[in-house]
This record gives sequence, structure tokens and C-alpha cells, in this order.
Amino acid sequence: MKLPTPRWLATSVRNKLLAMALLPLLVVFPLLVLAITVWSSVTYDRLLITKVRSDLAVARGYFDQVLAEVGSGTRGVARSQRLLQALDGAALTDRLSADRLELGLDFLLFYRTDGSRDTLPASVATLLPPASAPALPRSAQLVRLSRDELAALAPQLLPRLHIPLVATRNAAPDARSIEDRALVVLALQPVLDAGGQPQGLLVGGLLLNQNLDLIDHINRIVYPEGALPFGSEGTATLFLDDVRITTNVRLFQDQRAIGTRVSQTVRERVLTQGQTWLDRAFVVNDWYVSAYEPLRDAAGQRVGMLYVGFLESPFRWVRHAMLALMGLIFLAVMAVSAWFSVRWARSIFRPVQQMNRTMQRVEDGEAAARVGQLPARDELGALAGHLDQLLDVIDDKTTALRRWGEELDHKVAERTRELEASNASLQLAQQQLVKSEKLAAIGQLTASIAHEINNPIAVMQGNLDLIRDTLGSHAQPVKAELKLLDEQVERMRLIVTQLLQYARPTEYAGYVEALDLNQTVHDCLVLVAHLLAQTRIEVARELRSTQRVGFNRQELQQVIINLLINAIQAMPQGGTLRLITEDWTDEHGARGALLRVEDSGTGLAPGVAERLFRPFFTTKNDGNGLGLWISLGLVERYGGGIGAGNRVDGQRGAVFSVRLLTEPQAPEAVKTRDGRPGGG
Repeated sequence: MKLPTPRWLATSVRNKLLAMALLPLLVVFPLLVLAITVWSSVTYDRLLITKVRSDLAVARGYFDQVLAEVGSGTRGVARSQRLLQALDGAALTDRLSADRLELGLDFLLFYRTDGSRDTLPASVATLLPPASAPALPRSAQLVRLSRDELAALAPQLLPRLHIPLVATRNAAPDARSIEDRALVVLALQPVLDAGGQPQGLLVGGLLLNQNLDLIDHINRIVYPEGALPFGSEGTATLFLDDVRITTNVRLFQDQRAIGTRVSQTVRERVLTQGQTWLDRAFVVNDWYVSAYEPLRDAAGQRVGMLYVGFLESPFRWVRHAMLALMGLIFLAVMAVSAWFSVRWARSIFRPVQQMNRTMQRVEDGEAAARVGQLPARDELGALAGHLDQLLDVIDDKTTALRRWGEELDHKVAERTRELEASNASLQLAQQQLVKSEKLAAIGQLTASIAHEINNPIAVMQGNLDLIRDTLGSHAQPVKAELKLLDEQVERMRLIVTQLLQYARPTEYAGYVEALDLNQTVHDCLVLVAHLLAQTRIEVARELRSTQRVGFNRQELQQVIINLLINAIQAMPQGGTLRLITEDWTDEHGARGALLRVEDSGTGLAPGVAERLFRPFFTTKNDGNGLGLWISLGLVERYGGGIGAGNRVDGQRGAVFSVRLLTEPQAPEAVKTRDGRPGGG
């Protein structure tokens, strides 16, 4: 469905060109900015997620290295000769203490065993693999111990288990107030003698609860100084279930957020579903680009989480600043482009507007109006120059035509006075001679006008076609103005054609038919129905004629339509249009039909009826004075006549009577028969 064009756009080439120039700037540029904004936001977020994913991989690698080092260190002590030598002496405790300090462990214990699990502490026995297993794992394992289980291994570490739970926004509900469980990196290695016989079990462990050195070291590895731009801060945390047991995230300025809990959403994703979280997350009191990964014990159970992340706000502000800078750049580009587009559009619509105003002034009666010199040197400038030349030619020829018409009228009047004393036949001969001279003069004049006017008309039409071919699809915004110029050129060509039609009637005559006058009137009403629809005129028809008339169909329609249009224009405020047809017969037996067109307008002013059928005489501002003149010539060609006057039935208005013959006759025969013109 074609959308209606707004009035402000349909009636002005200036608005069309401005809309065509500014539409890409006002629509495409904002859409481009929006697309770049969305793309940059998505891409920026992906870069941050990629960054935190790599940070998590580094942290996980170091954490796995800690597990491996605890396992390898414990295995190295278990296989050392120094430990075997200390087993038989009293220096075992000192030996283990020295090795523990060297390995950086929180405890290193030796249990003598005969291979039975019952001789080991319960907390250690539960960690031993099944008897069918070939050997103990080489690496340390992550285990979750209760307070009592840790007390059986290292009672000196119990104070680090007392972690008060801090109320945290969006955390899952929990009735506990203290976290007293332990998350321990535990390594179990058998101690064998020289013969390969088991002497006991060496247990080494590293407590992760409140292990600040470990978490700070992880943070320094993942986020060394200068790794994060824009003042962002990197953080790392180890969780026991959803509780932070060691972290460098600050709750206050100097207090770490130990005891705070992760949000329920993250807990559900990581601990319950076992997935890795890579997204924004609210950590304690600010938004961080965060990565959470589940930590599993030796049985594969999820017992905690490893977290790394960095503050999002510095990156967010930088992104907003970049988008604002891009917006300012686009606005500057739009402003400059709009300025140039408006200037270029103005160079097109100003000449068109000037030509349109000139044509309007000429139509309003200002014959001296001209476009003048234009700064443009393109097709529009050439078209303006040809338009001025054409207006000059029309003005000269119109002046000459009026002068010749006045001279011709003067000569006719003189000759008429000379022949007033002659008889009727000489008067008729004189009238015919005058008309022949008129036709001859008008024929010469119209031929000259046709030659002089058709040439500039052809130049104008050629330039209009050149503009369309040159502009191509760019001519669409000025289509209405170019169409207006086409119509004005066609109007001038029609005036020349009408002059030739009257001056050379035999060249334009068609074949004669026996026409039904009533049907012809009805057909003409259909043709002017669009004009009647725009008025408040009521049409009254009294079609009573039965005689057919001999006439050319198109020419009779031309005569009737001209009379109908004149009547419609005489009643701009509305009224009644009466159309009457009837048969008539004169005293010589000639038969035919009569058509009367009556309006309810202001009527004919005194002295107008005598000049109404003269060429170029008109009472309308926009008429050319040729319509009735040509209509009279067409009717007289077939022996008929047209008369005009005011209504005599007591009503205001004018009446035009057209008398037509059933058998067309030469005008001279009609005048000879009754001594008068054929009008009614």
C-alpha cells in the first residue's frame, strides 16, 4: 500500500530536496551509531569475559601446582633416608617439624601402622583408597574436614576455623552463624624401609581457611602490578561451599570479606549444577567481572569454589567515555555533512522555485515577469534562459496579434460603413469577404506564431527531457515541478493548435454523422462530471428534441463541453445548470435541433454579448479568449449558429443557444436563405 505523501513535502521541491539531503544524516547516522554502540558493548563484554576466563585458567593452574607440590613434597619426605633414620630415634618430631617448615605445610604427621586401617585416625583412614587400589595418589587431594577431624590431625589450627558468617545480600538462606569446617589440601604417602616393607603413613596437609599468604600469592600471579588498566583491582577467593574462607576482597577498607557468602544465583550455577560462571557478579559491595569454578574432593564431590575477578566500574566508565567520544564525532560529522547537503540542495531548488514564481506571475497577468540571470551554469540555468526567451517571444507575438486584431477590426468597420448603402447580397458578400480576410490574416499570423513559438517550445521540451535523462532517479524529488513545466509547454502548444484549427478548418475537420443531440449532451455531462463534483451546482435536464443533427461527433462535444465549462465557471458559489433541447423548423422548411445552456450566474454585462465571440476576448482572468470563437467557427461550418444573451424568464443568469441542422449546409446558403447568421 502506497503511503500518502505529507502536504509539506508534496507541494515544495525545496522540502523534497532538503528531506532527500538530510534523511541519510538523520536516520542512517543514528542507526549506525546505535549499531556501533551495540556492537562495541557486546564485543567489550566478550573481551572482558575472555580476560577473566584466562585469569581463571592461570589461577586454576597455580592451585593445581600447589596440590602437586604438597603431594610431591610429602612423597619426597616419605622416601627420604633422613626420615627412615629418624624413625628409630627420638628425633622424629624434630625431623618432621623441619621438613614441614621447608615444605610450607601446616602439618606433617607420621603414623606407624601394620597395614590395618583400624590403627589410623578415623580422619585419615577415610581418605585411604580401597585395598584393591594399586597405590596412593601421587598428588595431594582436596578434602573437607569437620572441626573434630581437623583436631585429630592438627589441633593447633583450630583457631583458624572460627569464621563468623556475615550477612550477605542475595545469598541463600542459612541458619548457621559460624563456619567451623576445614578445607584442607591433604597428601598421604607410605613410608617404606630399604626392603620395601611399610613402616607407616606420612600425612602432610595445608589448611586453606584464612590462608592469606596463599590467596595473596594467587592474586599476585593472576593480577601482577599494572596488569589491569584504568585503576581496576583484581581479586581472588577460595570458598568452602558458598562461604569465603580466604580472600583479598575487602569488606571495609582494611577488613577482608572472610565469612561473606556468594549469591544464590552463583551458588546454584557452580555448586549445584557444576558449571563455570563467567559473567558480571555482585561481589560483597561492588560489581566485578567474575569467574567461579567448582572445587572437587577426592570423591568428586563439589566442596568449594575458586574465584578470580576484577572491578567492572573502571572499564564501564572507559566504555561510556569511548561511546560519548564516538557520539560527539558522529554529531560533528553529521553537522558538517548537513551543512554541505543543504548548500548543495539549495543550488537546485532555488532556480526551480524562481522559475515557478515567474510562471505564476505570468499567469497572474504580469507579462513582463522574467526569471533573470541565474548563477547556475547547469541544465537548470539553461532551462531558465530558454524560458525567458520563450516568454519574450510570446509577449512580442501577443502584442503584435492584438495590434493586428485592432487594425483588422478598424478596417472591417470602415468597409462596413462604406457598404451600408449596398443591398443585402452585397452586404452578405462583404461579410464573407471580411471573414475570408480574417481567416487569411489569422492564417498567416498563426502560421508565423506557430513557427516562432514551436521552435522555443521544442528547445524547452528538449531541455526538460535532457534534465530527466541526466538526473535519472535523482529527478524524482522535482518530478512535480518538471511536470508543471511540461503542462505549461503543452498549454502553449494547444493555443497554437487552436489558432490553426480556426484558421484552417478543413485540415482539422472529421467525418459527419447523424447524431442524437440528447445522447451527446448526456455524454458531455459525463466528461465534466469531475468539475461538477467539486461544486454545488444542480443540473436540470429538459431533453425533448427528436431530430438528429449532422455534425462531427468530437467537434460537437468540443462545442457543448466549452459551453458547460463556461456555465460552471459562471457559478463558483453553486446554482442551477439547465440544459434544454427541442426541435425547430424555419419558414423555408429547414429542420434541426436547438440546445440552450442556461446558468444562474451573474449574467452578461452590457456590451459583452457583442464582443463575446471575438478572438482573445475573455471575461475570465485565466482564459485565452479562444473557446467561444472556435466553437462559433465549428458550428457555422455546418450551417448552424450560436447566440448569447441574458435569461428572459425573470431569473438571473446567461443563456447560450446553439442551432444545429439535420442536414449540414454551407454557411453562405443559410445566410442567403434568411438574411441572417445561423445563431438562435
